[in-house]
Amino acid sequence: MSNSQNLLQLKNGHKAYGAQVLFDEATFSINEGEHVGVIGPNGAGKTTLFKILLGQEELDQGQIVQSRALRLGYLSQHDEWEPDETGNTYLEKVCTLPVWEAKLRGRELKVSEELFAKRIMDLSGGYRMRIKLIGLLGRDPNLMMLDEPTNYLDLETTLLLEQFLQSYEGAFLLISHDREVLRRTTDHTLEVESGEIVKFSGNIDDYFEQKELLRSQLEAQAQNQAAKRKTVMDFVTRFGAKATKAKQAQSKLKTLEKMEVIEFKAVPVQATIKIPKPNPVGKSILKLEESFFGYGDRSVIKNVSLEIKRGDHVAVVGLNGAGKSTLLKGLAGTLPPMKGQRTLGYQVEVAIFNQHVAENLNPQHSVFDSLQELSSLDVSTQEIRNMAGSLLFSSAAIDKKIKVLSGGEKSRVALGRILLQKVPCLLLDEPTNHLDFQTVEALTQALVAYEGTLIVVSHDRSFVRRVGTKILEVSGGDVHLYPGTYDEYVWSLQRSLILDGGEKPISLSLQKSVTVKSPEKTVVGKSPRDQEKQIRQLERDIALCEKQIDEIEQLNTEINAEIASGNSAPEVLSELLGNLTANVAKLDKIENRWIELSERLGKQTPVKS
Repeated sequence: MSNSQNLLQLKNGHKAYGAQVLFDEATFSINEGEHVGVIGPNGAGKTTLFKILLGQEELDQGQIVQSRALRLGYLSQHDEWEPDETGNTYLEKVCTLPVWEAKLRGRELKVSEELFAKRIMDLSGGYRMRIKLIGLLGRDPNLMMLDEPTNYLDLETTLLLEQFLQSYEGAFLLISHDREVLRRTTDHTLEVESGEIVKFSGNIDDYFEQKELLRSQLEAQAQNQAAKRKTVMDFVTRFGAKATKAKQAQSKLKTLEKMEVIEFKAVPVQATIKIPKPNPVGKSILKLEESFFGYGDRSVIKNVSLEIKRGDHVAVVGLNGAGKSTLLKGLAGTLPPMKGQRTLGYQVEVAIFNQHVAENLNPQHSVFDSLQELSSLDVSTQEIRNMAGSLLFSSAAIDKKIKVLSGGEKSRVALGRILLQKVPCLLLDEPTNHLDFQTVEALTQALVAYEGTLIVVSHDRSFVRRVGTKILEVSGGDVHLYPGTYDEYVWSLQRSLILDGGEKPISLSLQKSVTVKSPEKTVVGKSPRDQEKQIRQLERDIALCEKQIDEIEQLNTEINAEIASGNSAPEVLSELLGNLTANVAKLDKIENRWIELSERLGKQTPVKS
């Protein structure tokens, strides 16, 4: 990316609200084609930074420099639709390119002409986001700014968005708390944290590795300096009073004064969430027998029979609108069955968390009062304080009133109230929303170790993969136990979304590259000759994939050897890690293509000559 043009720079930027400094002396640049993940704790200033770059807010100090070639596009979190607006009328309103060209650029997002003709308000959140993104492409940006685009998206749309971002030739800045999306789509990471903005090479995994590497280096330097200081001070103490050594002692003291002080930021709070052990219950937790759930006369979930047993950790999956939240409400008992029966096991109590729970908090309560209100009687005051701390409420913030908290902070209080109840069955609907990476990791570890029964809906794939040991799929009103793992479920959905067509050349390292050539279109023939031709073409395409896989694996071997040698400077090591991660993502894509081609070949019947 060294020859790419600079699109946007922030120089010595300072922004504060009263005593709260969001960032100070912040400097970074964004270049053509860079895919940048923007991360940081809630409230650190990510969205404010976007507003400043868009010209919606002003810097207190500093400068924004824009290239003449910059064409900036923004995808906001919030919808701005007219009541009767269709996809077509929206595109006609916002696009500067012809609408047909915007649709062509966004063809990977799979919006049919039938859907474009419908009222946007009648479409699912996933399709609304797709149409907004196509509208953005219709303004021909070369730097897109995307603010939490995956919030509340179904898995299918998230996978399509990933595919789109992976192949997008322009640059983008992507604010997201979804580690899986950042891992798969970005090649740089912009950290907004503790008053600083720092740009790292590589995706989110590389970022964590580099942070740990830099911290280790600084700690080693600090320890080395501490040892040197001790040696100097010991010398001064021992010989400072002696005339023959006094001059040397003073010289060493001056050396000490000139010594650079090594400072490093404290590691973000590594919270540990401890969920109190649930009350003992029998083997059967909850049963549904031929149950229907819905609203009014419309049933969303139909004729479901299932049994949840003690210790089950169940992930509920399915597209948005399929009925996952409805099923969760039915299991919790907050939505009575229209038909059928719901039965709780002996002494079983359930607690449900969803985004609406936070709206029912008493605004006059403090954080501590609110957590204590629903806590089990045998949960100690210290356990409540520990839970508050693990959800990022400091000893001062624990006394704040609910009414002054942000939406994300209220959501964390509501989650803590659920976890402190000691009920044997927790139902959690999107529990990781409004949590930063560290808190999501702490919650994940706590729920993996949780001895009770867990039923969870989440769009965070890393979270679901680790927490859910059984998969319930909701589709078309039906609910069934998925026979495989969550990874297999995601893979099956992803496989159905793999698009045919050519691949672009891919750069695998600074010095070397492999060109992924476009397989020729194969025409389904009816004659034996056509069938033979099709088989030969599939075999050539498979051989090409295998060659590309070998080349990438060879490059990765070379990069790993360079990393293992320990001779690389930190900036070179950072670049090597970024290249390695990019290669792994490309390898995964080519392997998926190889699987698809092999399956097609396996379906062909060889023609005897």
